[in-house]
Amino acid sequence: MLFVVQELQQNSELRSLHYENIINSQQIVENSSCSDREHIEIGVHMAGYDISDVPTVELSDSEQTLLTELGADSVQSQLMAEAIIQVSEKDEIIGPVSKISAHRDAGALHRAFSVLLFDSENRMLLQRRADDKVTFPGVWANSCCSHPLHSESELIQENNLGVKNAAIRKMEQELGISPDSLSTDDFHFMTKMRYSARMNETWIEREVDHILVAKVDVELKPNPNEVSEVAWVTFEELEEMLIEQDPQNGSIAPWFRCIAALIMTKEWWEAAGNSSALAELADDRIHDMGDVTHMLPDAEGAGLNVSVLEVKPLVEQRIMDSLMASRHERLADAMTHLIHGGGKRLRATLPWLVGKAVGDTHSGMLDVGAAIETVHNFTLVHDDIMDDDEVRRGRNAVHIEFDLATAINAGDAMLAIAFESLVQAEGLEDKDVAPLVNRIAWMVRRVSEGQQMDIEFEEELAVSEEDYIEMIEGKTAVMFLTCAEIGARMAGADQEIIECMADWGLAVGLCFQLMDDLIDVLSDSDVLGKPAGSDIAQGKRTLMVIHALSQPDSDDKTTLLAALGKGEDADAESIQNALIALGNLGSIDYARKRAVEYHAKAHACLDRIPKSPAMRALRELTDFQLKRIS
Repeated sequence: MLFVVQELQQNSELRSLHYENIINSQQIVENSSCSDREHIEIGVHMAGYDISDVPTVELSDSEQTLLTELGADSVQSQLMAEAIIQVSEKDEIIGPVSKISAHRDAGALHRAFSVLLFDSENRMLLQRRADDKVTFPGVWANSCCSHPLHSESELIQENNLGVKNAAIRKMEQELGISPDSLSTDDFHFMTKMRYSARMNETWIEREVDHILVAKVDVELKPNPNEVSEVAWVTFEELEEMLIEQDPQNGSIAPWFRCIAALIMTKEWWEAAGNSSALAELADDRIHDMGDVTHMLPDAEGAGLNVSVLEVKPLVEQRIMDSLMASRHERLADAMTHLIHGGGKRLRATLPWLVGKAVGDTHSGMLDVGAAIETVHNFTLVHDDIMDDDEVRRGRNAVHIEFDLATAINAGDAMLAIAFESLVQAEGLEDKDVAPLVNRIAWMVRRVSEGQQMDIEFEEELAVSEEDYIEMIEGKTAVMFLTCAEIGARMAGADQEIIECMADWGLAVGLCFQLMDDLIDVLSDSDVLGKPAGSDIAQGKRTLMVIHALSQPDSDDKTTLLAALGKGEDADAESIQNALIALGNLGSIDYARKRAVEYHAKAHACLDRIPKSPAMRALRELTDFQLKRIS
């Protein structure tokens, strides 16, 4: 690097001196704005930090154990208990959340700030985070980046005073800059950005970041527990640093790369110190950066469960907002009945998961995922009616909880609402809306065709394996195909990768349905949330049944036929005997073999995609159903 770097002392004597006066007295008060009435602790004045009246959330035993296992010192552990501000995607305040909860596992969206500090020579101050930091240690970042606290002075919205107050506090804490040398008037709010960046399976940043510019000559006394190096750089030197990306000299923090490469312009540098010029460059937007984990060279992706949990609440909020907008309360209740019953939301989150793996993500993928999940739940409402199933996800089916006419009407309304949501998805250019709507409409048609084939198969004995694969491709697999294809397309992937991900989605969907059929015969009713073997009683032509019926006549085949399609006349004993017969005829093993073939095909598709941290979740999704009965 061309610029001068000041390396800080890291020896234990300095660190001991810096924190020798930690005061352990704390006052516990109840915070009335916290929805679950958590106790917020006030206190801990730390020498070298000069903080008093810091709101904190008492850490759980597991959180304290985790920090101990990571070797976090007492100061870093105490900082992880700070109560910061949880927010919505629109930066609306939800309430306090501990710093560790906001950053651990799936994390929580929270308010942050990033200060870009310039000196009189128009150089920007950079800091390299200390190697002892719990999250993102050793990376180069902007002058100061942290979180406003859930405290009176740092919750102030007017003129962004809350984040400015927080900036002054943290610049003293991290860089030793005296608060007397700074004023909130020195900080100019420029814009906001929303992003996620994962360090590894455990730690993630999920922030609505307020970007502040200040131009002040200051004296630095960096805190070695926070900062390992500092550097003053020109615009050209920063550009070289962004291009160089030399991990040996420290990687660039993903959030700072977003600011420096995608938001900040050279005009910001030229306007630094000029209030009116900065005001003209500022905006009221929240720039949607999506997930930028791939910007950190050594980032490790999370598994499927954590990856889904990152965005599942955001998708479910979109679904509920759209369905509850109905002016008719009973209709809204019927439409949301199955949503309240839970669900994995694999289809809903799949466009986002795929987008992370092959390109750039944005919130429009969550909008589309929510619309597709609404379509999926519409099909479930109508499926339960057609199959005469009374239970779904462990609760009454919609037509049982309400009535048949209301269930049909609710399904119809859900389909209409899904398309309303599609055309309003964020991040789509006008030219992309019609192809997207057309593709989803094609998906719905294919699902209906698959369902019709399934209905007709119940009256036919001579259903071929090819017919069955065509049926489940429409009824189940096409949704996975569409989610994966759209996710890749919205992420900006090239046509080869889009087609590859579509092939992956198809293979995963076929494996998913084959395994779902197997689970119906190999799991008990409590696991299924519906009677075990119900497919047999309903006469479903699954691959196992098709295989069994193609075998020579035998006692086992006769036993199967005695329960197949008998509905309520098939008692528990006859169904259990039919399931045993399927195993004796080799039909269960055959279906499992075919599922494994599609599973292998799906992994072969992923083998063609460049490696990325997000690929881990797709691999685990590919294995998901297979592992349920392995």
